[in-house]
Amino acid sequence: MSKKPPQQFPPKAYKDEAFMNSPEARPVRMLAEYIEPQTRFEEYGIQDTILFYGSARILSREEAEEALAACEKEGGDVEAAKRRVEMSKYYEATRELANRLTQWSKDLRDESGRRFVICTGGGPGIMEAANRGASEAQGENVGLGISLPFEVGNNPWVTRALSLEFHYFFTRKFWFLYLAKALVLMPGGFGTMDELFEALTLLQTRKMRKRLPIILFGREFWDKVMNFEAMVEFGTISPEDVELMVKTDSVDEAFKYITDELCEHALHCPGGRL
Repeated sequence: MSKKPPQQFPPKAYKDEAFMNSPEARPVRMLAEYIEPQTRFEEYGIQDTILFYGSARILSREEAEEALAACEKEGGDVEAAKRRVEMSKYYEATRELANRLTQWSKDLRDESGRRFVICTGGGPGIMEAANRGASEAQGENVGLGISLPFEVGNNPWVTRALSLEFHYFFTRKFWFLYLAKALVLMPGGFGTMDELFEALTLLQTRKMRKRLPIILFGREFWDKVMNFEAMVEFGTISPEDVELMVKTDSVDEAFKYITDELCEHALHCPGGRL
């Protein structure tokens, strides 16, 4: 008489790590990166956001000046260090603008939830500056991080309960733009340009029909890097497409433009103002 085999306890499919990380389970992982953030935002009453993009390489004024002093003392690329000090103005402008927008948005909070919460990609540089400015204004802020080999975790200024990490760029992009009511783009690299042109394409093609004010902060940078007028000249975009964006070097001007736009098109305040 054969011995009865031991009782089997196979893992449930959603607890099977090998399966959940397999190519076959990719649709499940994609769905998770849609549902879990949605649940989180609903739990914390996040209705909409103001989205900041920009370079992860831009340092704070303090860090840039310390690096320059070290270069001058110990040797190094002094000119590059001086450029980093010059570029740090965008970190500080981001920090100030995010702070002011957070203070403004906190006064709008009502039973319906939190309005116009600062949101970034969660990384260093400009993203850190925006999360930091919001945090220093005692406001909740969002960090939608992405798993990259050269970045580890979100910056420490992101509200912990609203700190997320994505594997798929497209699910992260969805949550960037789905909640956004305004965009601020500081000088940046490929990632910043990717996000800018994705937003512009969705607006131009009317796949995204909501009003979305876009600030390009830093005229010197944007005028050198992006020649939209040349695109109009060659007939690849229309003159009105350029009007989707506003360039400025002023935190005051950016703050006024964004709050006026949000008040008129998202809050429907009398006369377009609070």
